[in-house]
Amino acid sequence: MSEWKRSTRVVTFDEFAADIKGEIQKHIKLYNLGDILSDAFMCIETDSEKARKGLFGSATSVRQCAIVTPRWLIWAVHDSKSPAALSALLRDVVIQDYADTPFVKLVPDSGIQVTGKFTDVSENASAFIGLEENEAGKKFKEVVIRAVQNAKK
Repeated sequence: MSEWKRSTRVVTFDEFAADIKGEIQKHIKLYNLGDILSDAFMCIETDSEKARKGLFGSATSVRQCAIVTPRWLIWAVHDSKSPAALSALLRDVVIQDYADTPFVKLVPDSGIQVTGKFTDVSENASAFIGLEENEAGKKFKEVVIRAVQNAKK
């Protein structure tokens, strides 16, 4: 059982919080990615809260927003700091249901594992995007995994 309580919903890019939208737009401009959001298949927003542990523990909350297009996965993470955006060409990454990775035995959770070349790093990297096990979370997993398969054809 995950330590995180997640809430995932389908949204539009315009429904993202202003700071997250701004960070994604800044990322797109910084890396000259062009008009990559015009043909988005799906956008989701996941709010995650980690319960406090112990007497001196504190609750942690994280918001992740993700967009999948025919060629790109773009996502932003906003925790207690300012948001950070990342992106990857779908042909350059492998995306797995986290439940199918060996990590799930060590750290139970739900979401997707993204591994490969990200736009802003020269070496391969790995990232986790948490998703609720609801209709929106399951649909996003299906859409992004299918988009990766199609991008590699």
